[in-house]
Amino acid sequence: MKPRNSSYIGISLIILIFGIIFIPKIIDRIQNNDIVRSDSRSSKIDHLISDADPLAFLEIDGNKKKVPAFDFINQNGKRISNNDFSGKAYVIEFFFTTCTTICPVMNNNLVHLQNNLKNYKDFGIASFSINPEYDTVEILKEYEKEYGITNQSWHLLTGDKEKIYDLANNGFNLYAASGTGFKDGFEHSGYFALIDKQGYIRCRIDELGNPKIYYRGSVDVKEKYDIDGEEEEISMLQEDLLKLINNGIK
Repeated sequence: MKPRNSSYIGISLIILIFGIIFIPKIIDRIQNNDIVRSDSRSSKIDHLISDADPLAFLEIDGNKKKVPAFDFINQNGKRISNNDFSGKAYVIEFFFTTCTTICPVMNNNLVHLQNNLKNYKDFGIASFSINPEYDTVEILKEYEKEYGITNQSWHLLTGDKEKIYDLANNGFNLYAASGTGFKDGFEHSGYFALIDKQGYIRCRIDELGNPKIYYRGSVDVKEKYDIDGEEEEISMLQEDLLKLINNGIK
């Protein structure tokens, strides 16, 4: 019996030593976000690894579709056009600052992208307000501060309402509308468009060979799925942005 008790004592001592030496180190690594990324399900996102499949061009009647020309005022009172995004891979969205439904999720997702891609100077975002009468330069500047927007190439844009709606509905086919029947007075698509450095609209091809033109922005990237079971597509968008940033027009 004595040897058996000695074994238990020895094992207990080893466990105690392990706890004293290693557990505090593990806790410290977790607190400092220093856990090995390959051990995480999100390693592909955190390491910004893109897959090898090339992106397609959106083609209309056999022609590659470019971003329609636009010219609006940003949150700093500066006039911004599509030419200001030349040489950058960027994301297009339509939103409004008083939105209480999908806009907060969409813009938190874009902040997630901003923070993950902060070391890339050739990445930008164009956010067009569909309530430009209210969303003045001053309001957009406050919105920038509220959401922690720091990317110098993320422009919150306001201007002529008809031109903005024409850009949304006809230029990008990203639905936008206003009316008393809508919650908060407006309704719009919860999708993002992806633009390459040369101004072409880019997309993936699905398993059936059809273009998947837009990226779902209204599902929280951190939650993964919404209450309807729709999956987030920000991780996919980030992968594709990296393809355009790293490989240009390929």
